[in-house]
Formats: sequence, C-alpha cells, structure tokens
Amino acid sequence: MTNDAILDSNDCIAFQGELGAFSNQACEEVFPGMQVLPCATFEDAFQAVKQGTAKRAMIPVDNSLYGRVADVHHLLPESGLYIIGEHFLRIRLQLMAPKGATLEGLKAVHSHTVALGQCRKFIKQHGLKAMIHADTAGSAALIAEQGDPTEGAIGSELAAAEYGLDIVARNIEDAEHNTTRFLVLSRQKIEADSLNGPAITTFFFRVRNVPAALYKAMGGFATNGVNMVKLESYMVGGTFNATQFYADIEGHPDERSVALALEEAQFFSSHLKILGVYPAHPFRRMERE
Repeated sequence: MTNDAILDSNDCIAFQGELGAFSNQACEEVFPGMQVLPCATFEDAFQAVKQGTAKRAMIPVDNSLYGRVADVHHLLPESGLYIIGEHFLRIRLQLMAPKGATLEGLKAVHSHTVALGQCRKFIKQHGLKAMIHADTAGSAALIAEQGDPTEGAIGSELAAAEYGLDIVARNIEDAEHNTTRFLVLSRQKIEADSLNGPAITTFFFRVRNVPAALYKAMGGFATNGVNMVKLESYMVGGTFNATQFYADIEGHPDERSVALALEEAQFFSSHLKILGVYPAHPFRRMERE
C-alpha cells in the first residue's frame, strides 16, 4: 500500500457495489465529506478497512422487506472490525432510462432481483419484462452504455445522476416502509458514551452443547429487563451441532442490567464477543411513535 493510499484512507469510506448504489447513498448521507470506495464484494470492503485503504465501511445488514443481507453475519465476527454506528435508509426506487426515453416506450427493465421484486406491481401494471442483474447501480450503468430507449433500469436517484439517465417514474416501490439498515465499521474500537443517550450493543455468541443452553443464555436478558431487538442464528464450521447467534440489544454494557445479562449469557456460552456499542439511530424512536 502506498503512502498516498494511507493518506486517502483518512477521508475514505468503502462500500459493496458500484457508484450510485444505495450503499453509496448511505455513505453520502452519513459522511457527506468523505471519498467513497466502491468494492466488488463485502469481503473486499471489510479488507479495505482492515488494511487501512479506507477508514470506514458502510455495510447493509437488514431490509424491512427482504430480511437479512446474506454473508454479512458470517463475515462480521471474524473481520477484526468494530461497529461504531448504524444508519436507516428509506429505499426509494426510481425507474430510469436514457435521455429522451419515455415510460410508454419502455419494454424491459433491468435491476437486482430484490429491487425487481419490490416493484412487482408497477412492472406488471406497465407490461415490462424484468431482467435480473447483479446490482441496481450496475444495471443503471448498463442502460446508460447501451442507450436503448426501450430499456430502463430500477435504482436510486443517485444512480440516475451518476450515469446521466432520466427518471421516467419516481418512487415505484410497492411498499412505503421499504428501509435498509446499515452498519458503520471501523478498525478502531469506538464505543458510545453511556451518558449520551440510547445505545445498541451488538454481539455474537455460541452456546454450550447442553440441553436448554440457549434458553438459559437468553434468560438473563428477560430477568434484567433488557430488550433484545434482533437474534439471528447460522451454522458455522460445516457442522449441524455448532450454531452461532448474532444479537442486538438496547442498552450499554456500562448499565448494570446489561452487564448482568451479558454475564449470564457468557456463563452458558462457549464463546461471546461484543462487536460494537454505538448510538441508537433516531429511526428507532420514530418507529415507536
């Protein structure tokens, strides 16, 4: 790595995808002054931060319609990175096409399979042929390169601007609540101050292979009044006997109730590691109002 790359990392944030991706948009919203580093895979984005090519990474973990983002929960525990923040991005899907094209003239639309699924009603209503691609921004780039006025793409407003396309129909997603949660990752461990408002603690753990171990590990959160807002399980090590869990709880380890709950979970686990303690995004409060 060159000295220039090291210097650039002080003002650089990595994401998976191409310029104009929704992850790119999340970077712009949270860190408007930072340079962005598009990466082909999540592994590449993690590695960019780990090696110092980038200072931060913006990684999607959940979508309100699609569920969890594949691979991320497997990569986080072994990444050597820390979660220092979260961001909720409202996904607004735009139908874009080459300059001068019209909605009436379109015959096919290109995008990621998830984005196409989230616009199923619109696509059917207008009799468009859905063409699956690896990502939304890449679809926009392809449409711009081909310049065919009968073919469009579904993606972000940022992608339309990035590739010089016209938006021929705005906000065409079927569900208004379509939202993606992102995590901000760093090499440095930066924890939220317990006195500065609500916090989220993220950790992963593997319970002991004994009867009722998960029930007992989770019991401490209930008895100490700690709210668990996320619990995911996945297999590790190629065996059906070793299940790992990924969890988000409301609260800070400095709080006595959280400390006691984590201590009890640790007792019934063969391994437990905190991945990050970070400020709760205001979106969480808005959802409850």
